[in-house]
Order: sequence, then C-alpha cells, then structure tokens
Amino acid sequence: VQLQASGGGLVQAGGSLRLSCAASGTILSIWDMGWYRQAPGKERELVATITNGGSTTYADSVKGRFTISRDNAKKTTYLQMNSLKPEDTAVYYCNADMVVDAGWGNIAQVFWGQGTQVTVSS
Repeated sequence: VQLQASGGGLVQAGGSLRLSCAASGTILSIWDMGWYRQAPGKERELVATITNGGSTTYADSVKGRFTISRDNAKKTTYLQMNSLKPEDTAVYYCNADMVVDAGWGNIAQVFWGQGTQVTVSS
C-alpha cells in the first residue's frame, strides 16, 4: 500500500499548481485524506483535509486560495493551489486514513506519501 504524490514544481507568485495523491494497493476503505506541508526549518503543518463524505477543513493561511477535493473511485485526492505566495514554498505531503488488507488481517492506519516540492518565486 502506498500513496504517490505528484504535481509539485516551480511557479511565480500569483500562479497556480495542482497536486495529486493516488493511493494504491489492497485498500478496503479510505476515510479522511489530507495535505500537509513543511518549509525549511519549520514543523510540518496541516494545509487541508477532506472526509470520505466530502467535508473539508483548511488552514487559515490558505483559505480562499486552496481547494482540496477527492475522487473516491480513483482513490485520489487533489489540492488546487491558486494565488500562490512565496510563503507557500514547502514540501507538500499527502496522507490518508485507510483500512488495508495486510495479508494476515485488516488494519487501520494513516499512510503518508513521499512529498512533492512546491517552490514559489517572488
């Protein structure tokens, strides 16, 4: 079971990026999915979350600029980032609270993706 994040890159301030995070493996169900970010020298912080019913939460710093969504059939969550600012520069990580078939039984666990770099130039 793994989460694969993609879509990061270099963009100028005011630009947009769309991150994707796809889950794969023997997944039985996916509950909450989310995006976090970690800037150099700072702790990892919550960016946005979405429940399997579609309810969302956002950090105050991204409200009105970022939109989280998910496609349950594709086991994928997206983060649309608009009006990007230099302070949004960070490695972005996705996570998902999932029930998976571990082979010897089912387990519920939070899985993390590998991170994708977002750099916003001024």
